[in-house]
Amino acid sequence: MLLFLDIDGVLHPHVVYNEELLLMHRLTLETVLRARPAVNIVISSTWRTTRTLAELRALFSDDIARRIIAVTPQWTEVQDDDSWGAYVRQAEIEAWLRANGRPWEEWVAVDDQPALFRPFCKNLVQTCAATGLDEATCATLLERLKPQS
Repeated sequence: MLLFLDIDGVLHPHVVYNEELLLMHRLTLETVLRARPAVNIVISSTWRTTRTLAELRALFSDDIARRIIAVTPQWTEVQDDDSWGAYVRQAEIEAWLRANGRPWEEWVAVDDQPALFRPFCKNLVQTCAATGLDEATCATLLERLKPQS
């Protein structure tokens, strides 16, 4: 199972006016991920465009950082036709899956921008951009990351 992780609007409110709020929900997410040790993480956030994979890993506790295996490609690298339209984030995720020989693998994306995914995308767990990850979303995420039997 893979988790494609956005940061702004997930680990903190999408717009942060106070530096103390940055990554305020990191520990909450890490608690969810520790309950699902088979889940690996791929960063799909725009933070991947200004930070290296090592810098992104450094934002997390060591045990979680080790599970961050990659970042998705940028939209400009994966455009191959007009079929995706505005569904940029989903296109980047699916391009990563194909490029890494994992198109069949189960995945979940946690993101605050549903417009970046096809309508009714079953893989999306949406957060509220104004608050980020909350208790209800964590419960949903925990359930969605459960291994399917």
